[in-house]
Parts: sequence; structure tokens; C-alpha cells
Amino acid sequence: MKINTKDISYVSIQILLFIAYVFDVKILPFKTFKWISMLGIVLCVLGVAISVISVLQLNKNLSPFPVPKPNSKLIINGVYRYVRHPIYSGIILMTFGYGLYSSSTYKIGISVLLCALFSLKSSYEEQQLMYKFPEYQDYKAITGRFFPKLG
Repeated sequence: MKINTKDISYVSIQILLFIAYVFDVKILPFKTFKWISMLGIVLCVLGVAISVISVLQLNKNLSPFPVPKPNSKLIINGVYRYVRHPIYSGIILMTFGYGLYSSSTYKIGISVLLCALFSLKSSYEEQQLMYKFPEYQDYKAITGRFFPKLG
């Protein structure tokens, strides 16, 4: 695994966004209906569950960097049977859900930035995966990036 500047940049921006998310900045506060707050809790819990399961399924293949580890294997079962990047999916659900629950425009904004970052990072990651695993192209054709394909 040769980590380059692009790998370090993606991970650094991700860490900065996680740190920014922790702070509670009051920008454009809003009130939500109780059902929206409850939906936020459900999304947050679902996101945590998906992330934890995904990490456990990746096991020793897990790396914060987009470049696969040298001895890694392509995981296409479990949650990965339905979604190519379930850890990112879980983080998106978790951060967006908690943003809804806490009625925080700031946290929802950070969630949107994380979603954009994960879109860029996963595109780069998929280039690396296709290089290492030629069968990744077929896997990519039948699974969704962050959420299951419909139909």
C-alpha cells in the first residue's frame, strides 16, 4: 500500500470535518416537529449500526486510506453485498440524523460536506480497487455506492 498526498488529503479533510462536527455552532437555528427529531434518532442509530457491522466485516482489511492494503481481500458479502461503501453510508446517516435530532443547521451542513467528501473519496477509492481487483467492475455494476440499488 503506497500512501500518497491524495490519500493523506482525503483523510485529513475527513478528520477536520469530524472535529468540526463535534462543536455546536448556532447558525440558523430551527425548530423541528417531534416526528422529525424521532426520525433523526432512528437515522443516527441505524447509521451507527451499519458502520459498526461494516467495520467488523472488513476486519483486517480496514484502512482509513482509499488505497487498499497490500494483502487485502475484496469483501462483497454481508452489508457489502448491498452497498459498496457502507461505512460512509453509516457516517452520513449518523451525522445527518443527529443534525436533525439536535435541530442544528451547522451539523446538517457538515453532514452535507461529509457526503460530498465521501463521494470524491469513494470515486478515487474505486479506481484503486478496480486496479487491485479486476472483478470490482462487476461488483460495482450490481451494488449501490452508499445506498442499495433499487430494482
